[in-house]
Amino acid sequence: MATPPADPAAAYADVVARIARAAQAAGRAAGDVTLVAVSKMQPWEAVAPVLAAGQRVFGENRVQEAQARWAERRAAVELHLIGPLQSNKAADAVAFFDVIETLDREKLARVLADEVQAQGRRPRLYVQVNTGEEPQKAGVIPREADAFIAAARGVYGLEPEGLMCIPPVEEPAGPHFALLAAIAARNGLAKLSMGMSDDFETAIALGATSVRVGSAVFGARA
Repeated sequence: MATPPADPAAAYADVVARIARAAQAAGRAAGDVTLVAVSKMQPWEAVAPVLAAGQRVFGENRVQEAQARWAERRAAVELHLIGPLQSNKAADAVAFFDVIETLDREKLARVLADEVQAQGRRPRLYVQVNTGEEPQKAGVIPREADAFIAAARGVYGLEPEGLMCIPPVEEPAGPHFALLAAIAARNGLAKLSMGMSDDFETAIALGATSVRVGSAVFGARA
């Protein structure tokens, strides 16, 4: 089990302050960057103080885990799906999440489009780009991103609002964030979900509009 920090609310306040300083250093307003607090696999005793401190945007990796954690508190929060989405979970994801950040293949685009039509509910969508072209990671590879975004729009009637990436852990994150920003710019996408606990200040300097921070807020997971 993860060990929560002694004071998750204080850790949260520190991350919020660091986001504000990084935004200011980049000539941006603190409000230009959304903190997505990554609550996946965290014990509720770590999450509850952060919710009580005012955080309202949370990231979860799995549909069922999110449903179990948030179903009774759903109206109070904005939920982002930040883990890979299986096509057979798409209906539940469309019904439960405000944002799906892991659109990465045409089969999933087709199923999401069908569910949006059937449910009359349209979560915001990000295309996940595998900037490091790592075989073990989800995401469209960079050279195929433009065509995929065009297909999501033109073939499936989806309206992605941004891009998401998870850089390779063994490489400097900055070039990956810059690559993601360039793909977004040429495709007219305004949102960039990039940066985690170890590199979110770099991501903010390179244009992140949301950062996904888990361990710096809640403590490391086992």
